[in-house]
Amino acid sequence: MKSEGKHLPEDRFFDPDPAVRSVASDLYQEAACAPIVSPHGHVDPRLFSDPNATFGSPADLFIIPDHYVFRMLYSQGVALESLGVPRQDGDSVEQDHRKIWRTFCEYFHLFRGTPSGIWLTDELAAVFGITEKPGASNADRLFDLIAEKLASPDFSPRRLFERFNIEVLCTTDPATDTLGHHQAIRQSGWKGRILPTFRPDGVVNFDAPRGAWRANVDQLSEVSGIDVVDYKSFIRALEQRRAFFKSMGATATDHAALTPAAVELSPVEAEATFQRALRGDRNGADAARFTAHMLMEMARMSVEDGLVMQLHPGSFRNHNDIIFEKFGSDKGADIPVPTEYTRNLLPLLNKYGNDPRLTLILFTLDETTYSRELAPLAGHYPALKLGPPWWFFDSLNGIARYFDQVMETAGLYNTAGFNDDTRAFCSIPARHDVWRRASANWLGGLVARHIIDLPDARAMMQELTVALAKRAYHLD
Repeated sequence: MKSEGKHLPEDRFFDPDPAVRSVASDLYQEAACAPIVSPHGHVDPRLFSDPNATFGSPADLFIIPDHYVFRMLYSQGVALESLGVPRQDGDSVEQDHRKIWRTFCEYFHLFRGTPSGIWLTDELAAVFGITEKPGASNADRLFDLIAEKLASPDFSPRRLFERFNIEVLCTTDPATDTLGHHQAIRQSGWKGRILPTFRPDGVVNFDAPRGAWRANVDQLSEVSGIDVVDYKSFIRALEQRRAFFKSMGATATDHAALTPAAVELSPVEAEATFQRALRGDRNGADAARFTAHMLMEMARMSVEDGLVMQLHPGSFRNHNDIIFEKFGSDKGADIPVPTEYTRNLLPLLNKYGNDPRLTLILFTLDETTYSRELAPLAGHYPALKLGPPWWFFDSLNGIARYFDQVMETAGLYNTAGFNDDTRAFCSIPARHDVWRRASANWLGGLVARHIIDLPDARAMMQELTVALAKRAYHLD
């Protein structure tokens, strides 16, 4: 969706060199109106299950659910309670959404030069027609302008989905989810394509937050109809859930782990480890080995059922104990750690990396691995694709570094295009627009240096815009 805000220059983010800028601008114009393919993200499907659903207030839309936003304010001493972020213990937090919005506007300058600043500025202009910078003096007026629009039918989630020209949107759902909201979307007759993604972390990682693993396993038993009493029944239950997700349109799975270690346990060791966990006698060593073993099992299942396997390692989750205890997970305190791939993935890639039935999409929070490990691996193993820059590196500079470090060795066609990986629905067009502009700029540089010609650049731009993602995630 192209921006309507006149203060956003049409050639923004392009190289000042006229030779690059001219080609980049032409390539971008060809891609700007292409549909959005969003193969991985965290938008709540309940927004689309009810035709009368709304986004709520401006604070509900922009601030309360978005850890990209409130982590920045927290870093400058703004209490999460004052931003309306719910507490785990149910204690009171700020309920006056106008006051929350005022705080956000007062600190809007913190986002200068950041990806969030780019996205927020684009959202305000393109979605709401607001071309002035938020601040303390105009906070109330902007709140009223946005609130009025959010209350209108044209700004319902379904209508904006259509206005954004989204071809497909994939959510991320726990293995124990009944997918009731997805079923409601189907039954409503609405034509928007919202697909689930199978996320089993809560049942395969013994160290699930707040010791929730056993409760998650009990829930797995309930939703699968399989009494999970041992390792074999556990695997059957997971396979049943994958089949159910696939019947609901899922094309992919998603896995988070501290490291990408893959280890194949013997049946005896897998059973013994699982039984210790059931008894509550689990430890850190068991948790690490079992998670590594389950990556092997999930690869095996993907070979058999065709679901694309995504792996997001390298995040030290809930680094801030105080915030985790008060507010729970996903509150902006997940921090990258160094990550090794070549040796860790060796067992998995030796067993499944040459199998054409597997697609494994790898992400990293350790940029030092791109040219050293990930690009060479993706440039060899047929099963392996590299995901786009993730999380902290989904930015203009992060995308440029990715192109620079990955493409020469891996090649464009061993990458998976772009995914927005966001909970903030209205930021989706802005995020895709940044990717498309950065892609056009990179290709413009290749043309200007006579590395590729213009016909090749046009073909590569089509791939980067939608084709790579559709093909990698089996969304054709």
